[in-house]
Amino acid sequence: MKPSRFSYKRPASWDDAVKLVLAGARPGAGTQSLGPMLNLRLARPDTIADLRHLPDYAGVSVRGDTVRIGAGTTHAALEDGVVPGRLGQIMASVARRIAYRPVRTRGTIGGSLAHADPAADWVAVLPALGGVAVAFGAAGERRLPLANFVTGIFETALAPGEVLRAVEVPMLRDAARWGHWKFCRKIGEFSKATACLLDVPGARPRAVLAALDGPPMVIDDAAALLADPTGEARRIVAGCPGLSPWRQAIAEAALRHAVQGARA
Repeated sequence: MKPSRFSYKRPASWDDAVKLVLAGARPGAGTQSLGPMLNLRLARPDTIADLRHLPDYAGVSVRGDTVRIGAGTTHAALEDGVVPGRLGQIMASVARRIAYRPVRTRGTIGGSLAHADPAADWVAVLPALGGVAVAFGAAGERRLPLANFVTGIFETALAPGEVLRAVEVPMLRDAARWGHWKFCRKIGEFSKATACLLDVPGARPRAVLAALDGPPMVIDDAAALLADPTGEARRIVAGCPGLSPWRQAIAEAALRHAVQGARA
């Protein structure tokens, strides 16, 4: 199929982008999710606002102990090491397993978050890393903890008229340990269960369980999971309602593998 007719706008500033979105335009950048939705006519916007040319929409900067990643930064750029240090190593390892390289050269970190597919990689990973979303609206920038950013299936904490401008993630010490595991039936497919765990010396370990048809489950203190991966994974997954037995099994396996990865 082909998309229904729509108008194309290219805002020159963030204020212009917000005005277009407030008027009903659908924001777009890499369009790796929006494009198929348009072709299937699941999305029929009157106008698409192309955000790719906005100032600082893509790129990485370091401010003190924080890395700011423009929402338009592609998965491929993250895979290729645009983020420095231990944090960059972790993000590159995640990015290289997103879909396929042609998709990664177009898809963006901000688009993945704002689309809020429960099975998307950054939806799970960025809350584990302790990041915040930087939204931009009529009142300027607003920072939202990524642990609470995705509120439901394809739903986020962005207010009407806001667009996602960047994400900010704390730099990590070289000693930070990381585990990430997702279950896909084949390479490039969306996950059926994803878990990740960050263990930084001197801080409480944090874990996330995601891709279970809802918002990610953030475990702010995963010490019990590190101490007893099998028993604690079973307890955590038991608190996820509506999962079939096979989905429960792979969710538990995801948590156990994440712990194993962090211990390696």
